Amino acid sequence: MSVQIAVIDDWQKVASGVVDWSVLESVGQVHFLHDYPADTATLIERLQGFEVICVMRERTTFDKALLQGLPQLKLLVTGGMRNAAIDIPAAKALGIHVCGTDSYKQAAPELTWALIMASTRNLVAEANSLRAGGWQVGLGGDLYGKTLGILGLGSIGQKVAQFAQVFGMRVIAWSENLTPERAAASGVTWVSKRELFQQADILTIHLVLSDRSRGLVDAEALGWMRPSARLVNTARGPIVDEQALVRALQNGQLAGAALDVFSEEPLPADHPFRQLDNVLATPHVGYVSEQNYRQFYQQMIEDIQAWADHAPLRLLN
Repeated sequence: MSVQIAVIDDWQKVASGVVDWSVLESVGQVHFLHDYPADTATLIERLQGFEVICVMRERTTFDKALLQGLPQLKLLVTGGMRNAAIDIPAAKALGIHVCGTDSYKQAAPELTWALIMASTRNLVAEANSLRAGGWQVGLGGDLYGKTLGILGLGSIGQKVAQFAQVFGMRVIAWSENLTPERAAASGVTWVSKRELFQQADILTIHLVLSDRSRGLVDAEALGWMRPSARLVNTARGPIVDEQALVRALQNGQLAGAALDVFSEEPLPADHPFRQLDNVLATPHVGYVSEQNYRQFYQQMIEDIQAWADHAPLRLLN
């Protein structure tokens, strides 16, 4: 048996070294493809000969047209147990197994907190000033005694709440499904959506992207925030109306934003988020940590081995 296996979406070219892929030699041949994915026709051409493709969550879009153009494809393995970039029903209809992996649960909360601290203390501007030969350029903000508003108190939101409590912050939360009792169990105060935006000194988003959450942080919600407040988003870009956020930041309606996710990724070269002084932006690195990648790729290997033994693991379809 010599299955052709492609590993794509490896933007940093680290996949080959994070885990030992040689264990798949009994299954087939592993190929690491580093050309950045392009249009559907180019992707079909590049991926034509592969029966197994390993993808990173929500990078390359595997829609119906692409899946139909890859008749040899039998198994798609994604990092994480959710990947909105894969048309799961289309894959099922075409007889393509889709398998996922567990995630290292600390990566996103840790990055969220790093962004909160860096944005509040103006660290990028201070570090850039020092590098350029200068010295202090501004006045950092404070966290102790301030209010952290959490939009979505799931597993990530709860960890961020714990960090905030250690820093002596008051923590409030809201989402459509959140109850006062569930919030209280995490030591958090439930408030209404409007109160969340009005009271938060820092508002951080931790919702799953869905039809219900898309565009939830719109011009009206941003208008409820204080001019001294900051918005942090490490969840998904489309939860925020980007044009409304750009206007709020340009008009001084908000003190700043710290963003790791965007409606279009990679972020277009001319996007205002790349230029605005009050934006701290990172290139969707919330899950890009050594521990998480090791877990993703190790379990992708396990998924491939299980599939080769006709006993697929962690099936998503």
